[in-house]
Amino acid sequence: MKNNSISKIAKTSLLSALLISGISWAKNPEIKETKINPIITLNGFTFSDLNKNGKLDRYEDYRLSIQDRIQDLINQMTDDEKASMLIGIGMPGFDWAKMQFTAGKDTAKVPGSAGGTTAISRLGIPSVIVSDGPAGLRIKSIREEDSNTYYATAFPVGTALASTWNVALINTVGKAMGNEVKEYGVDVLLGPGMNIHRNPLCGRNFEYYSEDPLIAGKIAAAMVNGVQSNGVGTSIKHFAANNQERNRMGVNAHVSERALREIYLRGFEITVKESQPWTVMSSYNLLNGTYTSARKDLLTTVLRDEWGFKGLVMTDWFGGYNGFGAIMAKDVVSDVAKQLTAGNDLLMPGLPAQQNAIVENIKSGKLSKEEININLRRVLELVMRSPAMSNYKYSNKPNLKENAEVTRQAAAEGVVLLKNNNNVLPFTSKSAPLAVFGVTSYDFISGGTGSGDVNEAYSVSLIEGLTNSGFSIDTELEGLYKPFMAAQKEIETKRREKEGLLATPKRLPELELNQEVIKNKANTSELALITIGRNAGEGDDRKVDEDFNLAQDEINLINVVSAAFHAQGKKVVVVLNIGGVIETASWKDKVDAILLPWQPGQEGGNSVADVFSGKVTPSGKLTMTFPVKYEDTPSAKNWIGTPAENPTSVTYEEGIYVGYRYFNTFHVKPSYEFGYGLSYTTFDVSNLKLSSSAFADKMNVTVTVKNTGKIAGKEVVELYLSAPAKTIDKPTEELKAFGKTNLLQPGESQTIVLTLNPKDLASFIPNKKAWIAEAGSYKVAIGTSSLNIKQTANFTLAKEKIVEKINSAFAADSEFTDLKH
Repeated sequence: MKNNSISKIAKTSLLSALLISGISWAKNPEIKETKINPIITLNGFTFSDLNKNGKLDRYEDYRLSIQDRIQDLINQMTDDEKASMLIGIGMPGFDWAKMQFTAGKDTAKVPGSAGGTTAISRLGIPSVIVSDGPAGLRIKSIREEDSNTYYATAFPVGTALASTWNVALINTVGKAMGNEVKEYGVDVLLGPGMNIHRNPLCGRNFEYYSEDPLIAGKIAAAMVNGVQSNGVGTSIKHFAANNQERNRMGVNAHVSERALREIYLRGFEITVKESQPWTVMSSYNLLNGTYTSARKDLLTTVLRDEWGFKGLVMTDWFGGYNGFGAIMAKDVVSDVAKQLTAGNDLLMPGLPAQQNAIVENIKSGKLSKEEININLRRVLELVMRSPAMSNYKYSNKPNLKENAEVTRQAAAEGVVLLKNNNNVLPFTSKSAPLAVFGVTSYDFISGGTGSGDVNEAYSVSLIEGLTNSGFSIDTELEGLYKPFMAAQKEIETKRREKEGLLATPKRLPELELNQEVIKNKANTSELALITIGRNAGEGDDRKVDEDFNLAQDEINLINVVSAAFHAQGKKVVVVLNIGGVIETASWKDKVDAILLPWQPGQEGGNSVADVFSGKVTPSGKLTMTFPVKYEDTPSAKNWIGTPAENPTSVTYEEGIYVGYRYFNTFHVKPSYEFGYGLSYTTFDVSNLKLSSSAFADKMNVTVTVKNTGKIAGKEVVELYLSAPAKTIDKPTEELKAFGKTNLLQPGESQTIVLTLNPKDLASFIPNKKAWIAEAGSYKVAIGTSSLNIKQTANFTLAKEKIVEKINSAFAADSEFTDLKH
């Protein structure tokens, strides 16, 4: 097992440290719990005397409405206190005079947390603590002068979780994650991340869920509901159009209003309406010429007025600054007035210059009392509902053992079986050792880097998982790989120490084995396993060569092992321990089976072994398209913007044609299509019925799924809708609903009910500023992938339906034309 108490990178440049949202700074770096407040008893009720003035203030009276109490609080606050509540507490241990980090321990309430709101001790208002991350809570596991450990569970990454297509399971993962958030003293988890996979090279795609907004929205809503069931909050991110890492703080994304509303905002809309996250995090980038944190149309008109969002908006860390040079410049400050009036309530992590600017704007009248009070109310609402406000006695002892079981189950269900010729899997024979190749088999990647990383107690490698399942591993290969892997890891660690915390992770090179060794293994082993590994993270994007495409040493390994084992009539299985899409078309025919577990969290090796051995039947489905070659990706032509070295402008010319919407509409053959995934058993999908032949207010679609094979398993049914396209061009079909069966025994059936609502029929028509469903015939297609359609049915809409009128927003700042079919 990998032990994550191994020394972490300690020395970092200020620049790289600033990039990490898991580090925070402050003028008052130490947050201390106040002593228990005095109690006031009145008419049989007891109240905390938060400001210790010996009388019951309105804000201390829990019998009153939250709004009434908050208004009393605001009335008692000075301008400086108001300003301090609108910025974060900053970074512990940062010396502003010297502009450098000082030595000493992390004295934050929760070491390793990402920051929080400002405490006002004279009023008894505590600091609300926020912490990364999307794959599990990111805090410090080892603390100075403390013999305890504070490990958190590394859950599967976003691509793995979404591949389950199981919202009930994701809700369970969220509950487990929220348990750790609360019991470690954190109030808000900075996640889930739910940006769209616009391009396979985005360095943070592993944190996100899909190229499709319905999947992203439904999975995120389930996660938010699960986390928040613990009485702690979430922050869905990054809102919006943050689909690349390179120059993320300065790039201007030019996106049409239709593409925004149908693709890049739709998932956020679903999540807001179905889960009401406590907070939303605005993104770094500019959108059509204006920082997202300063766009009132995004943060107020759309998010609050149209969608009904009730919570707080915070910036991403240093959002509104054009790069770190601007942060370090003493005479530069983000446009705080524009950010706050736009509806961005909390500026994180909080800089002294921002607080000073807020006070100056209040005094000058540029920020009115009414405007400031709106932001303050939202911040104070968050504080009032937080565990910190109720002085929750967190245990520092979450259910790590139970949560490890949750992550093992979720990771196994997220495994996608891409290929399984002649049913080579499940593999159950244990009469001879397995020949396990690939350096990643011995150093399995549990998750990505940056703010999506987790400090877990252990990580189960593939060979450990196989061994735990009773398989024996070829000891000669293990003896060759382990020292090689250790040496390469040391080289990689030193490189990353030198480059800083956000050094882009690089894959470890493959061990070049003597061909005679491989031939001998083909004689003595029953089967060959080859793991291909990829990692990525915050701060940079992936490359085409030796990342999206396999490197030559990996190609050589697949070629030589496959030739040797096939010559002996033996099979070869590839395991893809990756966070995002890679090229598969050129080599997939050389091997017999391909398992895609993604980056499956700390129990990953056990989860893969569960599927490999048949203990779990794979039921994962792709939530993104695997193209034959990178150039087939619709955004490849304008990725990554211009100039490529440090892009300041990127145009989303592909419009709504992202992922399968493009591949299917323009008839571009993928290597593996959206929604694809095999099983160890077989299913029959039949008896498709519509509740009506004509659409009124909603329509129920029922379909029966029967397990026709010999092994218990689960199946996903995907509902694609084809709509009339007389007014505006549309994709040939779009995912509008999905459902997953229970574990069906051989011969067992289950009826799935899917619902279509009016907005599912509608497209956004820009010149009418409305979501409109055209009159005509609609086709429902039920499939087990976007190209494997099992049954279809038609219904009609008698006359055009204006589903939703919207406000004008997102005016273009440059001329371009979206791709049309």
